[in-house]
Amino acid sequence: MKNESILKYYIYNGDAVSTGETRGFDKVGSTKIYEVIRVINGYPLYLKEHLKRMRKSIELIEWKIDKTNKEITEEIMNLIEINDCKNMNIKLLYSKLDETNKIFLIYFIKSKYPEKKVYEKGIHTILFHSERENPNAKIINATLRNKVNDKIKKESAFEALLVNENNFITEGSRSNIFFVKKDKVYTAPAGEVLIGVTRSKVVQICKELNIEVVEEHVSVEELDNMDGAFMTGTSVSVLPITTIDDRKYNSIDNKIIKTISNEYKKDMEGKNR
Repeated sequence: MKNESILKYYIYNGDAVSTGETRGFDKVGSTKIYEVIRVINGYPLYLKEHLKRMRKSIELIEWKIDKTNKEITEEIMNLIEINDCKNMNIKLLYSKLDETNKIFLIYFIKSKYPEKKVYEKGIHTILFHSERENPNAKIINATLRNKVNDKIKKESAFEALLVNENNFITEGSRSNIFFVKKDKVYTAPAGEVLIGVTRSKVVQICKELNIEVVEEHVSVEELDNMDGAFMTGTSVSVLPITTIDDRKYNSIDNKIIKTISNEYKKDMEGKNR
């Protein structure tokens, strides 16, 4: 695997290694479970939730991490300290290889966050007919990622919405997707998508605000009946969608989307005080 770590050091099975060395990445197998966590002011945001999801992904393919959450947390904090970096995304990557030669990497990655004007204008998205083989496990699928990236670049889009064989929209290529119709929020059933940490927080926020979240399939044909849409993710938080192919939405001014976005920001900021 290509060494994608940046800054001075990465963590390889508990040890700090110079990013100029590739030995940790050279041994990564073909199957890789990963998690991306945003670090803000030196604090890994929603760390407990991310570790829980990573363990679930690994259990789904019948693997197991031989590290406690405390040990992983200590390694993350060590990575932050030795690189003296308090605001960037980190990646946790686990590759089993065999029972005696497991690889656990923690490292900073190139991170891009939407500028303020992107939230003010919303984003353009496209439909992409494909689906994940194991949607609940966060497994690296380089082939799908490359195909989607090519299509996104060609269409000058920000994100691609995955459409399955039944013509239902499941999720984004690197995000979860929500739709708004009148006073309700719609999103794909939990069992058919990767449950993002931000997605879970948004669902929780909606419950606290008495906004009904309906987990059911949304077909391509139903898109014309929606009042708005937004995507969620580690780097983007809650980001309004203004176009899906040639369909236009006034998501920027949608009251429900604005409320959810503001409440998520408050929750995120509260975790870093």
